[in-house]
Amino acid sequence: MSSTALALVLAAAVLHAVWNVAAKRVVGSSRVFVWLYSTASAVLWLPVGLVVLARDGWPDLGPLIGAAAVSGVLHNLYGIALNTGYARADLGIVYPTARGTGPLLTMAVALLVLGEHADAVHVVGGLVVVAGVAVVASSGASDVDPSRGLAGVRWGAATGATIAAYTLWDAFAVTSLGLHPVAYFAFNAVWQSVTLTPVLRDRGRRAEAGAMARRHAREIALVAVLSPLGYILVLVAMQTAPVALVAPARESSIVIGTVLAWWLFQEPRPAVKILGSLVVMAGIGLLSVPA
Repeated sequence: MSSTALALVLAAAVLHAVWNVAAKRVVGSSRVFVWLYSTASAVLWLPVGLVVLARDGWPDLGPLIGAAAVSGVLHNLYGIALNTGYARADLGIVYPTARGTGPLLTMAVALLVLGEHADAVHVVGGLVVVAGVAVVASSGASDVDPSRGLAGVRWGAATGATIAAYTLWDAFAVTSLGLHPVAYFAFNAVWQSVTLTPVLRDRGRRAEAGAMARRHAREIALVAVLSPLGYILVLVAMQTAPVALVAPARESSIVIGTVLAWWLFQEPRPAVKILGSLVVMAGIGLLSVPA
């Protein structure tokens, strides 16, 4: 991997961890929060996406709009599951569990549904990821409320399932369909906002959205900017570096997020969580070894 590609991936990892810390700070309805940041993201990124389309001569918009609609629903499910997990458990449990189970489930789908081949090293990698998640989950055992540890694993695994879903779909969209990443994710944000707008039909939800926008304006802005930007940096890196190298480097965000959770939120047993996160990263590295 070139130094440029490595710098892009590591920058994306830092951005991912930072916006997850911002999301952890938000108190209130997960659906309202996802609507707020996706709407802000659409306002920010749609003009950029339209400039990209104009530069490319306005290609057929049908595939772009259709694929982005599916992706928008999947990313909404991801955001709701992730932020529900943060409301019910430690970031240091939810985050590494989600980031570990996502690649694991992606591999499982590739093997069982798409008929791809896996070597023994991939099987070992899957087992290592599971072991790492178990270590992270054990860090919640001494908390005042031990059920938070189990809740973190459950919601982290649910988030990982949505990560696997949108990863497989987005990869299809930008490779098989040849959609431009920036334009694609701009329309993705628009669909996220549109499909969650019915949440605001209730007057109480509208009032909550207004209060949340005022109380957490900085966090909403951080997620709206950094989440798409980090993902785009990874896609750019993949254009010049093998996915087998990009994937494990990207997951360095697991350790960054775990350290930030301890530093900013004083979450308990940081050493155990960091150890588990490193084990998860090792497993993801094995999963990324070319067959």
